[in-house]
Amino acid sequence: MAQSIFRFADREPSPLSATIARNIRRLRFRRGLTTEKLAQLADVNLLTVDQMEHGNGEPTLALAWKLANALDVPFAALIADHAPGGTVITRKDRAKMIVSANLGLASRALFPFDEDARTEFYELKFAPDHHEISKPHPAGTREMLHAAHGMLEISVGREPLYRVNQGDTIQFSADLPHSYRNLSSSPAVAYLVMTYQ
Repeated sequence: MAQSIFRFADREPSPLSATIARNIRRLRFRRGLTTEKLAQLADVNLLTVDQMEHGNGEPTLALAWKLANALDVPFAALIADHAPGGTVITRKDRAKMIVSANLGLASRALFPFDEDARTEFYELKFAPDHHEISKPHPAGTREMLHAAHGMLEISVGREPLYRVNQGDTIQFSADLPHSYRNLSSSPAVAYLVMTYQ
């Protein structure tokens, strides 16, 4: 189990923790899972799942991915408000941001999650020299990453390392272990599209 995968709230639940709590409960009930079974499937302790369902903190990226995989849903399903129909504007100050345990990566969903869609779109901000490791996503998942600022090194399974310069785009199978490394001493920004089979 990962060490620091959950940050407890000091006061009232934030809008993000309240949304995640609501979505975890809904998705868990829909799949007929107990909190114990969800904790077992996600490989986290029961107290963490219980705290999440009560909105008592926000998950790190690692914990959010573990829960999404255990619930067999796209990552965005955990942070999504109900997706309204028609034209939608997501204001920058209302976007939901999740960060890694060491604060080296911040991920912001750029459009509302739609349970019928099989695509997600994120802005990723990497701290200087940060290395983020990602476990395999569900079978058939692909990532398309565009480096907007900075230079990244991408590893995918046992393939050779790929260097992605500012303005470059890389596509790869994300159902393999993969990682991202900011090769510079300044922040890097990338845009990530994920598609699920």
